[in-house]
Amino acid sequence: MSNVELLAPAGSPEALDAAIGEGADGVYLGLKTFNARLRSANFTYAQFEGALRILHRMRRKVYVTVNTVFEERETDRVYQLLKYLAGLGPDGIIVQDFGAARMVREYFPSLKLHASTQMNSASAKTVNLLSKRGFSRVVLARELSLEEIRELRLRTNAELEVFVHGALCVSASGLCLFSSFLGGKSANRGLCTQACRRIYQAGAAGSESKSGYYFSPADLQLIEKIPDLADAGINSFKIEGRMKSAEYVGVVVAAYRRLIDSLDGDRERGIQEAQELLLRDFARKKTLFYFNGNEGDWLRPEQDGGTGIPLGTIQMVKGSERLGLIAADTVTLGVGDSLRFHKADDSQRVSHKITSAIPESSPEAPSGCAVANRQGGIWVSIPHGFEQGDSVYLIQTKARGKRPPVLPRNLDNFRRLPGRDKAPALNLLPLKKKELPFPEGIYTGISRIEDLYVVQSVRPVRVMLSYNQRTAAYLLGENNPPLPFKRAEIILVLDPYFPQAQEEPLGENLRRLRERGYSQFVLNNLGHFSYFRDTPQGVEPALLIAGPYLYTFNRQALSFVTALGTGMVVSPLENNRQNLERTVEKGRASIFVTLFAYPALFRIRADLGGLYDFEEFQDSRGEEFRLLGGGQTGGAGSLVIPRRPFSIVDKLPFLQQAGFSRFILDFSGPPLRKKDYKDVMAALTAVSPLPNTSRFNWKNGFYHEESTTSP
Repeated sequence: MSNVELLAPAGSPEALDAAIGEGADGVYLGLKTFNARLRSANFTYAQFEGALRILHRMRRKVYVTVNTVFEERETDRVYQLLKYLAGLGPDGIIVQDFGAARMVREYFPSLKLHASTQMNSASAKTVNLLSKRGFSRVVLARELSLEEIRELRLRTNAELEVFVHGALCVSASGLCLFSSFLGGKSANRGLCTQACRRIYQAGAAGSESKSGYYFSPADLQLIEKIPDLADAGINSFKIEGRMKSAEYVGVVVAAYRRLIDSLDGDRERGIQEAQELLLRDFARKKTLFYFNGNEGDWLRPEQDGGTGIPLGTIQMVKGSERLGLIAADTVTLGVGDSLRFHKADDSQRVSHKITSAIPESSPEAPSGCAVANRQGGIWVSIPHGFEQGDSVYLIQTKARGKRPPVLPRNLDNFRRLPGRDKAPALNLLPLKKKELPFPEGIYTGISRIEDLYVVQSVRPVRVMLSYNQRTAAYLLGENNPPLPFKRAEIILVLDPYFPQAQEEPLGENLRRLRERGYSQFVLNNLGHFSYFRDTPQGVEPALLIAGPYLYTFNRQALSFVTALGTGMVVSPLENNRQNLERTVEKGRASIFVTLFAYPALFRIRADLGGLYDFEEFQDSRGEEFRLLGGGQTGGAGSLVIPRRPFSIVDKLPFLQQAGFSRFILDFSGPPLRKKDYKDVMAALTAVSPLPNTSRFNWKNGFYHEESTTSP
């Protein structure tokens, strides 16, 4: 098993020391921009250059994360970063944006491309298409079973990397829009505010409700499954945690190193010893996630989602020095250890390094503060704003021994920086009018067969019908009543989450649908393109639209996607007006702009309809949302959507003046009521704003940290 790689996170120089000191074969790290963990410490250019030189001398590998989407105005900066990396030679770069991938292939072919888990690669068709487009390794989506991973491995020659330990997202990899919807802090931009970790009130506003952490997953731990994955032929085992402490990284790497080294020997003993080491990782409770196909053990609403060992609540606060009494009967706390404090109402969470620790029984403990029937407590320094009743977790113990530093003390010799180069101009050739296969006008998105009868009251030029188990069964069924729209007026929208288990059934259904005359499709996953490379004899050629989940936020990404066989593209829902106009200066007639939608904030593979008995819920600020289970999604897992839809219907004239001519009103998600449909169509006709709606990022765009504001 010597070819199995153990890959560790290095969110800071200290975590790098821990990872290498405990035996990681390689590390993945980010620089200060364009990586999906912008809030970790990350590395300066000098630190990165020094680490790269030392680690290569040690025969360890270094992978750099460039795994966020970027806007058109940031193209030059991405180009500069890629050129800088190409000059230094890391072992690979991990990317999400197709634009970054295109620039690497075109201008910096010496860089090895690794597809980020944010690319949502869950099938062999997706992996193989990426491989043909220059990717040497693919980090698989985390929502896969062992059987799916085995089958996928048999159908591709690409290197495969799998997450085996660390925090999880409730939403499918790369498909979460929740944080972005709440304020532009996009998970696809490295600024996720962890909406899944928040407390929510189940039930409609004003009704009796019960609070819980309904979408906060447990942490992944596949230590006992490493032998299965190794036998399946996985190339790299990846530990999540670029925002975790050095002690966490050291403990987890040591555990997995111990087991991997035992794969050719006593595996059972290796598993047992590794599990014992992992008792000290100070993280959440553990789950196998979807690994065994079990969808029921990874969400625990009563668990608040905080990492660390729970120490109960602050029992008392004393003095101007802010000492809090904590019941630490089962652990030993000391100066330098780190705690995380949670407000009882979940309004604030703060990490804090202890500066004072006094046992309750000590003569130095605050006087007159004895608590009846209490023994073993400890007075510790606490941050301002936290009081009696707030929760406390132990998240890190002070390092008991120093590891040899990887970085040299003197970094003066490492002076390379990205240049000021301009990216080569990329002029996208617009399609000629006769080449545009879809008429101008309003397109309506729906997710149920019944909704076809609602939207016929004000007919759009085309209907975009969600492809799911229920709609496919109806369209392929026999002796069903005729639909109110012809087949040439129906565009089928494929789901962005495309796991291995669906590869053969989807292929068979698409073949049959095309034979029946359905020839228009919106593709939301790269793997979907593989089904349309050939046109069977006697079947009409397919007309393809690149969907919003292909994230074409820049011209380079547009070029990558359209080269796959489509000239028509739906702008991403997170996009904003300025970036859209910058990206598409010519040929705007080939771009679909969504004017109305219920964005899927969480897109969850599991059907939570059987787990939770509520549909409506709200956050601590009163913002309302809906949970749609599999019964409402046609068997396509679960969706969380906002109660307030996204709407820019009143911007239609301005968009038309700017040269856009194809627009989408997307009612997919909740059941469509005729009144709601007519209200939206009336607002569109009157060019008036819809009440109680959101602009999403349309006006303000993505939130930018100071380090990413320059164009």
